[in-house]
Amino acid sequence: MTVRTGTARLGPEERGTALAQMAARELDVVVIGGGVVGAGVALDAVTRGLSVGLLEARDFASGTSSRSSKLIHGGLRYLEQLNFDLVREALQERALLLQRIAPHLVRPVPFLFPLTHTGWERPYVGAGLALYDSLGFSFGFTRGVPGHRHLPRRRALRLAPALRRSAFTGAVQYWDAQVDDARYVMTMLRTAATYGAHVASRTQVVGFLREGERVTGVRVRDLEAGTELDVRARQVVNATGVWTDDIQELVGGRGQIHVRASKGVHLLVPRDRIHSLTGIILRTEKSVLFVIPWGRHWIIGTTDTRWDLDRAHPAASRADIDYVLEHVNAVLSVPLTRDDVEGVYAGLRPLLSGESEETSKLSREHMVAHPVPGLVMVAGGKYTTYRVMARDAVDAVAHGLDQRVPRSCTDRIPLAGAEGYQALWNARQRLAVSSGLHVARIEHLLQRYGSMIGEVLTLIEEDPSLARPLAGADDYLRAEIVYAATHEGARHLDDVLARRTHISIETFHRGLAVAQEAAELIAGPLGWGEEQVRREVEYYTKRVEAERLSQEQDTDQEADAVRLGAPDVVPAVVPRSA
Repeated sequence: MTVRTGTARLGPEERGTALAQMAARELDVVVIGGGVVGAGVALDAVTRGLSVGLLEARDFASGTSSRSSKLIHGGLRYLEQLNFDLVREALQERALLLQRIAPHLVRPVPFLFPLTHTGWERPYVGAGLALYDSLGFSFGFTRGVPGHRHLPRRRALRLAPALRRSAFTGAVQYWDAQVDDARYVMTMLRTAATYGAHVASRTQVVGFLREGERVTGVRVRDLEAGTELDVRARQVVNATGVWTDDIQELVGGRGQIHVRASKGVHLLVPRDRIHSLTGIILRTEKSVLFVIPWGRHWIIGTTDTRWDLDRAHPAASRADIDYVLEHVNAVLSVPLTRDDVEGVYAGLRPLLSGESEETSKLSREHMVAHPVPGLVMVAGGKYTTYRVMARDAVDAVAHGLDQRVPRSCTDRIPLAGAEGYQALWNARQRLAVSSGLHVARIEHLLQRYGSMIGEVLTLIEEDPSLARPLAGADDYLRAEIVYAATHEGARHLDDVLARRTHISIETFHRGLAVAQEAAELIAGPLGWGEEQVRREVEYYTKRVEAERLSQEQDTDQEADAVRLGAPDVVPAVVPRSA
């Protein structure tokens, strides 16, 4: 094992090396799935001393893990379901992420809970939030966020003037936390690679290697090169979320875990469309609706409906968008219209299937199973509790290995960029002077890269033109686009605009105005010629056009059919049976 210094890069060269290493020898564990749970499993396993490979068929976090509400929270609605253990577990994880594991990526965010009834509602909600606050304490940690407070309507309107006075009688404010979900996954994968894990995107598992009944590895298709390779492993972990049942079918084992997909749709609107100093949470007939501060924007969502169509690109319909607008407009003094919507995204929750027909009533707890020797399945859960899911999955892996495996230590492993972050944040004025960037730019970079900011600033030193913002998406510097390809595993234009940044949902043009510039910036690091640049821009343009058109359709079926009209730049293959 080579001991690395610094944080591992996930550039093109490192991808090739990772695939060669995975093919060269038997690993202790190979993980299928590069979302938050798969990344968590890889980090947990490698920090226990196991040799690890991770394979992702598309881009890292390209499924559910980049399309969440971007919250780290306990889940207030689970208190009403009396699921105290799930809430306590999630809030303890929230404290860990805020204070130790990723303080540069996870930060507190306030929410206002408007009250609509007099008398019983305030003590009811207050008691629930008092319990929520108390469950947030964990051994050795404070909550990491302030406690809740009661507000009369007059004070609530000072915080959120956008609320219609007649829509509520008072409010309670409480705190949770938020995260850039896709960036968190990518940072976790870089951390795992730093400890020795081999990770590669655009690598699809198309079959399983077997010795009798036992799974001994996977057959992998490198979707970039069009070649196949065998990756042998003593244990295989399926962490594919809404694709869990597909992998079970591929391996031929009896399904012990069944996952049902629930679609959640979110809208982004500019910050000036809602005048508020705090986020807002509203009750709906099925669940809750969040209005979440997100830089110069608000994220508003979500829906909760069953989805049985294409899982790679779930489509938001006109009905979904109207549902979200209708519910948020019920409390706003100045209603939002479809013209206010900058971006729309739809994600799928992988819910453990039960007897309930309503996805809002399915379990958010997770399950780990060993359907056949050599294969571990993990599914369910929620983003906030990914680390617990990963720990339980690697415990099952350890049980299947004929060796002693140390206990999980990821509760004590800061992610890349966390060490030294607070000191750099305190010195941000000095960093601004030395780099020539405005302090607001330094703050933006610190909250995305933490103590890895020096790597981005080095790119700017080598090429001062990278200090300019993108023309048409000036929240992001040109250096960040290059860095996505050289350090963060971005292989295609969509990876950069949709996940390394969020330009695809944070601009009215959905990234079209910067597509050419961004493609030209990453062409060098990725070895593209003019034809590939043209192809990338063309595919991205078709994707945006298909998404916009799908959002004009009335039904899920119509929206799905339109969205599928735009092909992927690197299509996945239809796997053959093992």
